Amino acid sequence: MEITFELGYALDTFYFLICGALVMWMAAGFTMLEAGLVRAKNTTEILTKNVALYSIACIMYMVCGYSIMYGGGDFTLFLSGITGDGATGVAEDPATYAPAADFFFQVVFVATAMSIVSGAVAERMKLWAFLAFTVVLTGFIYPMEGAWTWGGEAVFGMYTLGDLGFSDFAGSGIVHMAGAAAALAGVILLGARKGKYTADGKAHAIPGANLPLATLGTFILWMGWFGFNGGSVLATATVESANSVAVVFMNTNAAAAGGLVAALILARILFKKADLTMALNGALAGLVAITAEPSTPTPLQATLFGALGGILVVFSIIALDKVKIDDPVGAISVHGVVGLLGLLLVPVTNPDAATFGGQLIGAATIFVWVFVTSFIVWAIIKAVIGIRVTEEEEFEGVDMSECGLEAYPDFTTSRS
Repeated sequence: MEITFELGYALDTFYFLICGALVMWMAAGFTMLEAGLVRAKNTTEILTKNVALYSIACIMYMVCGYSIMYGGGDFTLFLSGITGDGATGVAEDPATYAPAADFFFQVVFVATAMSIVSGAVAERMKLWAFLAFTVVLTGFIYPMEGAWTWGGEAVFGMYTLGDLGFSDFAGSGIVHMAGAAAALAGVILLGARKGKYTADGKAHAIPGANLPLATLGTFILWMGWFGFNGGSVLATATVESANSVAVVFMNTNAAAAGGLVAALILARILFKKADLTMALNGALAGLVAITAEPSTPTPLQATLFGALGGILVVFSIIALDKVKIDDPVGAISVHGVVGLLGLLLVPVTNPDAATFGGQLIGAATIFVWVFVTSFIVWAIIKAVIGIRVTEEEEFEGVDMSECGLEAYPDFTTSRS
């Protein structure tokens, strides 16, 4: 059955927008997950950070990020906009969907990258220091590495990642590992939470306040990931593209299930208990692992890839604690370590699009750029306004010192 261009354009645009809305809903998932895994006294600040970072990401990507990533570095979109008829000043190849839909889909991705940072620096970072960093990451750092990857630009004019055999379907490296690299730089400069590590270096568990909320957040992220990966097909109006979308949805779901089950079993073996937090991170690790290439694996391969991610994330969380990298929600392990795994799995099922050498070069480019620039920005913010709250504020909870509100006033001691 043939389909007219107009109808195909409308269907693909509608699909793009719905998938973008699903990815936007992931912001709620990150918020609930993080709020559930921190202590009650720090919940309001987590909620504030997440709604604010999403808003800042939308503004900065409109002002300059989108044009840097896809328009050669100018501010065309901000200056000329995108009109109702789809016209835009940004040079584009003929597309089967509205340019404004493309912008919306891309902007929710940059917000996702920044959400990863939020959980890793939770419970001890100043709110406004975090938001200042959000401006730079979403407006410049992420768009630059995006230009070298999805944007097809040469890296500092030296080499083009696509020509070297680099492929990242929906962002295991470009989004997830990038967010983790920025988080790692911040955590190193920030230091661990008070009481997290004992004098002899052992990690002390700091339980989250609301595991039902964390579980809800994981389910929301799981659901949103269908838009994240499925939308990256970029079309659904033809039989071929519709079949591809269905495969991506199927494999995304399979990988999450494989990751959760593998992490749950491994946690039972290691800790003699069914650790819910490890299971939740296992599901997210499975999702990250499949994101770099969800369209070519078989369902069995997708499940196994997810399981590898689930196993890796458990060991990574344990290893980071041993070197005193304090990440309250396991974001660096889930999105960074497993993000690298996702990139390296692409050539297994799609050798025509990627090589192991190209994936390693691409991963190194993304990590070095984001980590180094983020470290510099964090260091500048630390020198100018500071990035960490005082010991007293950390002890009492950053909700009152940063936001003046308690998330659970009926269950915590109110302060006059």
